[in-house]
Amino acid sequence: MAYGEWQNANPLTTRQQVADLVKGLLQALDTQFAAGETGITLGNTCAHYGPDIARMEGLSRALWGVFPLLAGGDTLPEAEKYLNAIRYGTDPQHPGYWGDTGPYDQRLVEMAAYGYGLALLDGRLTRHFSARELENLINWLSQIDDAQMPDSNWNYFAILVQMGFKCAGLPWQREAVERRFAMMEAYYLGDGWYSDGPGRPKDYYISMAFHFYGLLYATLMADDDPQRAALLRSRASLFAADFIHFSAADGASIPFGRSLTYRFAMVAFWSAAAFAGLDTFAPGVMKGIVLRHLRWWFDKPILDRDGILTLGYAYPNLAMCEDYNSPGSPYWALKTFLILALPDTHPFWQADELPLPALPAVRAITPADQLLVHSEGSRHAWLLTSGQLELNNYVNTEAKYTKFAYSSAFGFTIERGRYGIKHAACDSMLLLSEGDGYYRGRRGCDSVQTSDTHIFSRWSPWRDVQISTWLIPCGAWHLRVHHIDSARALHAVEGGFAVMHQPGITAVDERDGATLIASAVGSSCIVERSPRARLAGHVITPPNSSIMFAECAAIPQLSGELPPGEHWLCCAVAAGVSEPLSPDNAPRLTLTATSLHVSGADGETTILI
Repeated sequence: MAYGEWQNANPLTTRQQVADLVKGLLQALDTQFAAGETGITLGNTCAHYGPDIARMEGLSRALWGVFPLLAGGDTLPEAEKYLNAIRYGTDPQHPGYWGDTGPYDQRLVEMAAYGYGLALLDGRLTRHFSARELENLINWLSQIDDAQMPDSNWNYFAILVQMGFKCAGLPWQREAVERRFAMMEAYYLGDGWYSDGPGRPKDYYISMAFHFYGLLYATLMADDDPQRAALLRSRASLFAADFIHFSAADGASIPFGRSLTYRFAMVAFWSAAAFAGLDTFAPGVMKGIVLRHLRWWFDKPILDRDGILTLGYAYPNLAMCEDYNSPGSPYWALKTFLILALPDTHPFWQADELPLPALPAVRAITPADQLLVHSEGSRHAWLLTSGQLELNNYVNTEAKYTKFAYSSAFGFTIERGRYGIKHAACDSMLLLSEGDGYYRGRRGCDSVQTSDTHIFSRWSPWRDVQISTWLIPCGAWHLRVHHIDSARALHAVEGGFAVMHQPGITAVDERDGATLIASAVGSSCIVERSPRARLAGHVITPPNSSIMFAECAAIPQLSGELPPGEHWLCCAVAAGVSEPLSPDNAPRLTLTATSLHVSGADGETTILI
């Protein structure tokens, strides 16, 4: 099925149209799904687990779409094939048995889908299994009870299995649920935010895992565990007031962190909020966020010619994927279709689709050390971040977590090589080299402070190089101020946002102290504000380096030589979706011994240093 057919055929405005979308995705999978098989083969790329587990993963993730359809009363021709796969996959005597699990096993992750189905369908799922088949399913899932797994959102997988048992009227272990919740309580940061384990990042796993599963639990276990249900709902409400700032008016979300190949799982939180009847925002607001987001995605080439979701972000791109992404991994995106468990008569479906509410231009999220900014009437959403170190060092960790800014319209670029600035993903980064072509930027931070007006971080790319950075939003612009104390001579390159480079279309305007690039997807500008001027220029990256478009990216930049000693580097940076940018409109900065004084179109701010 060609991507264009998906793009043009379905306006995605009603429950039936969303259900048709999911059925179409499942029909495409069915062409790869042989009768009697216990997995789905979707490709030949590899993850850190073997192909048998990858096939099991592909089947299991499809169930995130199958189960809400069935719960909502839809008929699904492929349903019996999935039920047979579950019967065979959990039968130790069957050649397609999914096997016994070990520590940190990917199959533990996929067990969440079966707990989800048991809980969502209550007794309507178990009645399809004989007594022996049901015993096999229970025994296979029960391996998760005491399984050794990462100290992270994985704990919720064990909770979902027990919740499924309870909702389906099967024996369950309350103590297992209590133990897992107790472990995750250590991750809670306040104001509705978690980290994904001790010292781990605050990324989309907080929305699509912690709060998604938490709202499922709060809804389906409300009678049995009312106190925890109320707590989870309260935290989700706090989180919602922040998380809405990650959405732009056109439906795009800000790409940040790992696992971006799960794509529209970015708004799974809002589907769970609708399912739970969370009232932080009106049903029409949540409906608008979800449906605009789906339209945004299905206007992108994310399906192959057979209608299969590809690995990548806004287009197929293996270079930005994680080592745990198999060909079936993207189907975790189907978590967003929990809304299909709601009938047509539900307030979510009955409500008129509403735009984003009026939001403040800047939202400080202190627990996540982020400033969320909306400009151009929320057509552009972007965040400034302190930089979060992902301890597992996944592929392109620095690009995914430690840049200064991330954009709903322009995303970010990834490294395509270890040598030379064009391969180094310099957008929204300050990169430093000893003149040998190898660049270092911000990775871990020694200290971080977040306020309503700015983010401060201190970081050290070498032991004898200390850098203090202030990120200051100012209307559609933001200012970056770096104090560098270096024992070595360095070459510095600082980049703005990355836009699409198309010869003959993209226009580059370089002048003293500023570069403005105008492209088919918008414009990007960087303006020098340092006491010691750097050279304005731009860099063209290789194709497939941007997560947003396959074409080469153009990045405005400032560069200069830094002898050993102390230096101040300052610049103003902006990107525009539809409104024109001009270096003449960039905010100005005055440095004193004790303060940074910022003046721009929106007023003046003084930050003590």
